Amino acid sequence: MSQNTFPVLSPAALRERLSTRNEIAVIDVREAGLFAEKHLLLAVNAPLWRLGQRIDDLVPRRSTPIVLVDLDGSALQVAAEKLQRLGYTELSILEGGTLGWEAAGYEVFTGDNVPSKALGEVIEVQAKTPHIDVATLRAKLQAGENLVIVDGRTPEEFYNFSLPGAHSVPNAELPYRIRELAPDPKTLVVVNCAGRTRSIIGAQTLLDAGIPNPVVSLQDGTMAWLLAGHELKHGRRTALPEPGAQHLEAAREKARALSQRSGVKTIDDAQLAAFAQDDSRNLYRLDIRTIDEYRSGHLPGWRWAPGGQLVQATDAYVGTLHARVVLADWDGVRAHSTAAWLVQLGAYEVYLYQPATQAALETGDPAYRLLHDPEYPAAPTVSVHDVAGLQQSAHAQVFDVDHNHAYGRRHISGARFVAPSRVFDVVRNLKSGTPVLLTSRDGVLAQILAAALRAQGADARSILGGNRAWFEAELPTETGREGILSGHDDWPFTGYLATDLAERDHDFRTYLQWELDLVAQLEKTGGEAPFKVLSQAA
Repeated sequence: MSQNTFPVLSPAALRERLSTRNEIAVIDVREAGLFAEKHLLLAVNAPLWRLGQRIDDLVPRRSTPIVLVDLDGSALQVAAEKLQRLGYTELSILEGGTLGWEAAGYEVFTGDNVPSKALGEVIEVQAKTPHIDVATLRAKLQAGENLVIVDGRTPEEFYNFSLPGAHSVPNAELPYRIRELAPDPKTLVVVNCAGRTRSIIGAQTLLDAGIPNPVVSLQDGTMAWLLAGHELKHGRRTALPEPGAQHLEAAREKARALSQRSGVKTIDDAQLAAFAQDDSRNLYRLDIRTIDEYRSGHLPGWRWAPGGQLVQATDAYVGTLHARVVLADWDGVRAHSTAAWLVQLGAYEVYLYQPATQAALETGDPAYRLLHDPEYPAAPTVSVHDVAGLQQSAHAQVFDVDHNHAYGRRHISGARFVAPSRVFDVVRNLKSGTPVLLTSRDGVLAQILAAALRAQGADARSILGGNRAWFEAELPTETGREGILSGHDDWPFTGYLATDLAERDHDFRTYLQWELDLVAQLEKTGGEAPFKVLSQAA
């Protein structure tokens, strides 16, 4: 077998391998927006040109069996060769890609983070998670009833929009902090998100945590609030309350009971060391606390994966099915709750590890390991202060290649946006010799693509430090989506971006119905998603 020949796996063969408990990573290498149009249920999205940035976090063990997927198989040879250059050794290609899987009679799904969202819908049905509709909540608010609204999304999402009077408490923080916001056991706790999943999971998190209060999810979240004609608040931040000693002990007692019920075990230093030395298995060591806590001190080598998002988008953090996942348990509450949710997903071995009081810690922001592709020598860089001159003197074209939503909010003056997979066609159609300046969030993705473009003969360079450096230098910026050349290839559209209300409402209703339909669609897979609902198993 030559170096660049890879085994081709039939859909039936992949289906058989997915039915075992052996480690496997199914990696779909399309852009995220294209992935969302149609994909395998258990596929993890890692776009081809972002592999160097993402694959080490998603699949840390280089000998992990990886099956590559795209729409029709046309890009898989290139993707396999790239991963081989990055050090991965057990690579296979799905015959016919996603279309081949579908043609074989297997179910395909739309949307993103589908396993986690599907679990939320299954939970609501099987655990009978209670909910409240917008009209009833409004009536209770107007009557001044005893209730508190908590938003289970990230603080950044909450800042973008929130319900009037709501508190930002990401789902993993709820069992740890809710008693400070609702010390009266008669206070109704309403959990909301932007749609359905995190409302349901947040409410069930509190129910599983055994708080004495009545708890409900807000049916259809802020989408339903807007559909009913009400307004959201923007630009709000709320402080996370610190649990008092009495409330913390109560939360810990319930958390221990939840871990016993879910079967999550706490491992010691020796077991953790044994896991780390085991070359036959992947090990994901995750710190699920807030970003400020992580920055203040975390265990060396442990990644930040905020608990609410780890449950909501597990496939963005853990790319290998049946791998070992160890959560750092700093407080005896949050990691227990998060671990119980990962157990319910059914696709991982989940453990807790309690750091020693005097453990050596690192500080600072989360980092990722960038894998360099030796096929492409580094491209030249351009300082943000030299861009305007090149635009004027050499008619240089600036392209943002990172995220169309972020581009719409704010971008370098004069830049246009193009998804990484489309940048080669766009540059090829420019006038010969036109300088191309690429930018991305921090300049890393731009450097990767500039190097690849230069290998094809283009005069491509990356802007050093990317958008972050440009914004910090307070150089001219623009807003708006007029310069987007690749639609939503890189990230799916959401109704929250719509400027037309009719379009927004149609998208909201379509999305909410999609979530509701997931339960019925899962039944067609014949048990492909190995969920375990604890509320039914108790």
